[in-house]
Amino acid sequence: MISDFTSPAQRLIGALRGVVDSVPSLGAAEKARRVAQVLEPFLAQPDLLSAKQLEADSQQYRQHVLYVDPNGAFSVVALVWLPGQQTPIHDHVSWCVVGTFRGQEEEIRYELVKNGDGESYLVPVGGALSRTGTTAYLTPPGDIHAVRNSTDGKVVSIHVYGADVTALGSSIRRRYDLPVHA
Repeated sequence: MISDFTSPAQRLIGALRGVVDSVPSLGAAEKARRVAQVLEPFLAQPDLLSAKQLEADSQQYRQHVLYVDPNGAFSVVALVWLPGQQTPIHDHVSWCVVGTFRGQEEEIRYELVKNGDGESYLVPVGGALSRTGTTAYLTPPGDIHAVRNSTDGKVVSIHVYGADVTALGSSIRRRYDLPVHA
């Protein structure tokens, strides 16, 4: 599946295909690291995404599925965030690489904890600001986080997941609707 690709996006998909196909036996973290290295230079290409792929939704962050590998090895998605929009607290089904194309995303990481009574809750354990042109990656398990646009402008990020998001419906494995304790 290819969605309204610009020339730089076509080159990106080819480069991603090359790295994912060439390292099938590598662990998730190494594969994600290599995918992040491939994605990063493309974030400086102002015409990477089409105008349609930059469209936002006034109610929630918007996902544009750009490409899904025919073998399901990876998917490329653009997420467009207006000020104040955020994800629920969640984790993923596979490795994930995030490249910030425009603006700045804020990530908050959490740890799942059980108290003495066996009740679960979340504790914030860190965070990161991802600025334009930067990449980051995560690998399950232990990738519980939320992402938001805490700026005054639109934020656009490119996400590469090691899974077929159209077959799964999402890259999210689980949402965490638990209390958060400092």
